[in-house]
Amino acid sequence: MKLFSQIASQESVQNKYRISIIVKIMLVALPIVVFFISFCFGRYGISPQNVIKILWCNAFGLKGDYAPIDASVVMTLRFPRILMCMLVGAGLSMSGAALQGMFGNPLVSPQILGVSAGAGFGAALAILISSSVFLIQSMAVLFGIGAVILTYTISRIKGGNSSVYMLVLAGVITSAFFEALISTIKFVADPFSKLPTITYWLMGSMASVTWDDLLIVAPIIGFGIVGLLIMRWRLNVLSLDDDEARSMGININKSRIIVITACTLITAAAVSVCGIVGWVGLVIPHICRIIVGSNHKNLLPACLSVGAVYLLLIDNLARSLVSTEIPLSILTALVGAPFFAYLLKHSGGQWS
Repeated sequence: MKLFSQIASQESVQNKYRISIIVKIMLVALPIVVFFISFCFGRYGISPQNVIKILWCNAFGLKGDYAPIDASVVMTLRFPRILMCMLVGAGLSMSGAALQGMFGNPLVSPQILGVSAGAGFGAALAILISSSVFLIQSMAVLFGIGAVILTYTISRIKGGNSSVYMLVLAGVITSAFFEALISTIKFVADPFSKLPTITYWLMGSMASVTWDDLLIVAPIIGFGIVGLLIMRWRLNVLSLDDDEARSMGININKSRIIVITACTLITAAAVSVCGIVGWVGLVIPHICRIIVGSNHKNLLPACLSVGAVYLLLIDNLARSLVSTEIPLSILTALVGAPFFAYLLKHSGGQWS
C-alpha cells in the first residue's frame, strides 16, 4: 500500500508539472496567435496569407505581390495600434494586480490613486486650449503624476508614514477633485467642437495611434512593466501586515513608492495616448489568479500575457462590430462587469 501511495503521489506531482508547463506554453503562444490574427480584423478585411506576406517582406526589405493599400493598412494603421493595445493591456493588468496585492483589496484598480482622473484632466485641458497631440500627451502624463503626488501628500497630512488605508482614502479625494475639474472643462468647452472631442477622447480609443505615439509611450510603459517585474518578489511581502513585512527586513515605504511610481507611469502614459480605459486592471488580475494562483512571482507575468490579449480582443471588436468605432471603455465595461459578477458568484467575495 505504501508503494502504491508513493506512485500515486509521484503521478500527481507529474500531472501538476505537466499542467503548469501547458499553462506556460499557452501564456506565451496566445499573445502571438492573437497578434497575427488581429491584422485581419477591421472594416477593411485582409486575408491571413497577405498579412504574413506583407510582414515578411517589410521585415526583410523584399518586394511582394500585394496591393499597396493592404500594406498601408497593415504597416501604418494596424501594426502600431496592435502593439499599443498589447502594451497598454499588459501594463494596466500588471498595475491592477500589483496594487491589489499591495493594498490587500480585490476592488483596487490602477485608477485608485487618482492618476487616471488627473491624466484625464490634463488631456481635457490641453484639448481645450490647443489641438497639439504632443501637448495633450505631455499634459496627461504630467497631471497624472501630479495627481499621485497630491494623493501621497494628502495621505501624510497627519505626519509620519502613509498607511495603505490613508493612501486609498487620499486617492478617492484626489479622483473626486480632478473629476470635478474635468466636468468644469466640459462645462466651459465649445459644445460644437471641443466638447465632443473631449468626451470621445475620455471614453478611450486606439483609433489615432501612430508609430510616433508608440515611440514616445512605449519606453515609459516598458519602464513601469520592468519595474513591477523586478518588484514582484517583494509584492508577496507587501501584501502582509506592516509589522510582518518589517520583520522580514523590507523597507515598506520605499517598496511602496517604487510600486506606486511604476503603476503611475504605466497608467498616465496609457491615458495620455488612448484615454481612460476601465476594468482591465480590475478584472484581469482575478482571472490570472484562477489560472496561476496568488503568488506575484507567477501572477504578474500571467497578467502581462492575458492583459495584452484581452485589450487586443476588445479593440478588435471595437473596430469590427459596427461601421463607426466603439469607444474602448464601453466594451471593457460591457464585458468586464458581467464577468466580474460571475467571479464574485463563484468566489463568494473571498479574497486570498
